[in-house]
Amino acid sequence: MNRCIQSFFLSLALLAGAVHAQGFVREAPKDVKPGRMVVSLPPVITMDGKPDRLSPGSRIRDTNNMLVLSGALAGLSVPVVYRRDSAGLVHEAWILTAEEYARLGGVDAGTPDGFIKFLELLNFIFAARK
Repeated sequence: MNRCIQSFFLSLALLAGAVHAQGFVREAPKDVKPGRMVVSLPPVITMDGKPDRLSPGSRIRDTNNMLVLSGALAGLSVPVVYRRDSAGLVHEAWILTAEEYARLGGVDAGTPDGFIKFLELLNFIFAARK
């Protein structure tokens, strides 16, 4: 029995190593908007200076695509691109660097051409990360 368990964990470790060796390419999310998020007391946030809320089960990802707990961002103002759920609450957010946010800041995503340019810049930003 012990050998079976050891064999299982060894194969699991080898599989995890193989997956890690393949690398990870972060793709730009679709239907997102840029914003500046400040987490006050989770789930209460402000998005671009306006009161807002995180949805139950919301996900915030850092620049390495790792999940970040909203409590870890309490009191910080972070540049993000975000997506809302069907209730209008912020459900997913991807933290950007200040440089990436500045690149996206000059694009008006409200017009069709501006939205296409926004997506192109977003794809460029996410493709540049390793």
